[in-house]
Amino acid sequence: MSANPRPALAWRIRGRVLETGPRTLVMGVLNVTPDSFSDGGRYLDPGAAVARGRAMEEEGADLLDVGGESSRPGATPVDPAGEAARVVPVIRALRAAGSVPISVDTRRASVASAAIEAGADIVNDIGALGDPDMAGVVREAGAGLVVMHMQGLPATMQAAPAYDDVVAEVAGFLRRRLAAADAAGIPPGAVVLDPGIGFGKTLDHNLALLARLDAVAAVGRPVLVGVSRKSVIGGLTGRGVGERLAGGLALAAYLALRGAHIVRAHDVKETCDAVRVVDRMRLEETKHGLELD
Repeated sequence: MSANPRPALAWRIRGRVLETGPRTLVMGVLNVTPDSFSDGGRYLDPGAAVARGRAMEEEGADLLDVGGESSRPGATPVDPAGEAARVVPVIRALRAAGSVPISVDTRRASVASAAIEAGADIVNDIGALGDPDMAGVVREAGAGLVVMHMQGLPATMQAAPAYDDVVAEVAGFLRRRLAAADAAGIPPGAVVLDPGIGFGKTLDHNLALLARLDAVAAVGRPVLVGVSRKSVIGGLTGRGVGERLAGGLALAAYLALRGAHIVRAHDVKETCDAVRVVDRMRLEETKHGLELD
């Protein structure tokens, strides 16, 4: 296997530029929900959430992603006011205490607006501008935007996901959403693409997308991938959620080799170590004119 080239692409977010490509960026996951599949409400308390966010920044996180509604399969939707009440105090405190860009993981424009006012720089939208007001919120704030592919909704997405060609369909969807964002006044330079591993996809669908990440990268914007603790790792290893660190690190390293610009992770320190080693070996490969086998 040879390492895919990863072009350097600027990500413009609220008046600053985040360089993607020279090294793999790590986005730390901070769930302020009672029913997350990965941590089961461990950071629902705002104080605990802020402490964890600060710790992730110290561990090397390049970005923090704060979410107030679980998007696990079968999750019950949260009302927008309740979602905003969870994320806004945490984002405000993290912005006052830290310096890394902060993302709000939401599909609702009202929550995104409140989060941006509190200091968020990026909207990580699993709904890919499905809320008709979302594009205007992102555009007016000059915020960064992550658009993700999902077949169906969290409550039903794993019922019976089906595709004729999952790679082509996901890449095509992301290309169309990038064009829709541009038409709504959000410049392409503000957008990052996420193939949505685990969102309306079987194990085989997920593996095909991970192996053909180049098809998503070909759309022309940085690629963000989240696999940390997910069922794809359980499907490969047979491990439960609390035992998926080794598999997750292996997959993060693979993704860094295959062209992912950003990996989303719960275990920030360990993931940073893994991708830093890969990044250095990519550099050595380039210096010596070699390819990894």
